[in-house]
Amino acid sequence: MTDYKIIAVDFDGTLCFSNWPELGDPNIVLIDYLKKCQTLGHKLILWTCRAGDPLDAAVSWCKDQGLIFDAVNDNLPEIVSLYGNNSRKITCDYYIDDRACLPEDMGKIA
Repeated sequence: MTDYKIIAVDFDGTLCFSNWPELGDPNIVLIDYLKKCQTLGHKLILWTCRAGDPLDAAVSWCKDQGLIFDAVNDNLPEIVSLYGNNSRKITCDYYIDDRACLPEDMGKIA
């Protein structure tokens, strides 16, 4: 499909150690890793439940950290063009989220 990977990353509790709607300390290790990924040609999507002013604040906070996203809560334009629609579920190769769970971890939930 593409020569690059698409990485979707959450904001609260992942990029930013915060409790919505406040902003908190940056996750420097993750931010540095994502910036390195971008220098290698990979694409980043900010994938967060934030909307409106709290989303604007998060995007601005990320810019202050030197992290600019290729899309925010949306698919990349080339993915929309490839599939001919813009699904509600974003297309990505990796999700980075403090609430993520791998299928093999399902037994730990219940």
